[in-house]
Amino acid sequence: MIGISADFDPVHKGHEKLIKEAQKIANKEDKKVVVYLNKGYSANHAPFFVDFEARRDMVLALGVDEVKSFEGLHHRLVLSYSVPIRLKQMIDEGVTDYITSASISLDEIKSKAQKFIDEGNFVGMPKHYTNRNEIRWYALNEFLGSKLKFHIVEELDKSKYSGRLIRQSIIDNGMVIPSNVYKLVPKTTCEILEREIALGNVPGKRNWDEIYKRMNTYSRGNLEKIAYLNGKTINEIIKRRVYRDPESIWAVFRRSEYGPVMTRLAISTIEEEVTKREVMDLMKSYESEGVIPDNQKVQRVIDRAWYVANSTLPAKEANEKFRSENIVVSDAPLTIEAGLNLTKFESKITKEGIATDLYVDKNGRISVQFKSEGKKIKTNLRLPAQEVTYLRYIMDSHFIPVEGMIKQAKKGFKVKVTVG
Repeated sequence: MIGISADFDPVHKGHEKLIKEAQKIANKEDKKVVVYLNKGYSANHAPFFVDFEARRDMVLALGVDEVKSFEGLHHRLVLSYSVPIRLKQMIDEGVTDYITSASISLDEIKSKAQKFIDEGNFVGMPKHYTNRNEIRWYALNEFLGSKLKFHIVEELDKSKYSGRLIRQSIIDNGMVIPSNVYKLVPKTTCEILEREIALGNVPGKRNWDEIYKRMNTYSRGNLEKIAYLNGKTINEIIKRRVYRDPESIWAVFRRSEYGPVMTRLAISTIEEEVTKREVMDLMKSYESEGVIPDNQKVQRVIDRAWYVANSTLPAKEANEKFRSENIVVSDAPLTIEAGLNLTKFESKITKEGIATDLYVDKNGRISVQFKSEGKKIKTNLRLPAQEVTYLRYIMDSHFIPVEGMIKQAKKGFKVKVTVG
């Protein structure tokens, strides 16, 4: 099978060219063309302009043999994790060739990909790389030892043939397809788009009411459980309440130094209430299948946090040294016991076995909150500096959960903190 993976939101003439080139190869080699469409959320972590069923119709109208879907990934995972998962699904389902479009040659893609293949690290593909997504796909395919054969088709001018620009043109024209868009998309795409607009299915929307509700009402402890939110961002969210429009939400993530892609992912996790535990468990399930590169495994992220916390180097240098020298850490603690600052009254009503929520308070200190006998108790943790640094790195990791449980100590109480 010749496989294509895309959003196709909507299908334009650049996609049509890619499909025609795939059909040429398929006809020569007696194979069929299968298009894998992302479903639910786009690869850029946003709701689709055109829903899956309509995009499937657009693709089938161009004569492909079959349409399949990738589901449940792009509101949970960044591309460096979702790409190997998608690759494995395609290979498992019989895809032998992968075809995509790019403005650079396959040789140039191979050359740029080699660094990442050698390091086994596919996080943080440089933004200045042209066609960095194609480089990521090739690098991960090679790293995972796949026999998938790559084919590159020269892409059309991105300043014209852009799904984003086509979508915006339709929105700016009052949800009527403007004349310039007719020139950029196949006739069948126009017909399906007009049908979907008339039915009120386009554009797809976020559930902003649910997002506002969670960002306006959730405590620091509850926000800490949501994937891709770190301590700084959570405190910005609390500080900037109340949220009534999308721009105010985008602004708070800009203040937290999130780029557009990470902002869309974080908003999606809030919308779907995706927890760090859910993301971690998903990653571990694919780790067990040998899909996730070693340097991206959950335990490796934990080991890096412990190494950086113990290093005398500045954090950035320690991170780079850990990655580049493939440093092995074997003693990263998965449980830590922390002291509590309780009043006499709080000590009296606190009991062993109560679950606690960890969070970073407005002063940047790691704290816990829990309820006992109907009273809400909040207090800072007492920990050595090394363990504070370690926990902060874990809590800011975006997808590794930390949980606390009250434990009776010789004098008073402690919190047993579990990492992952």
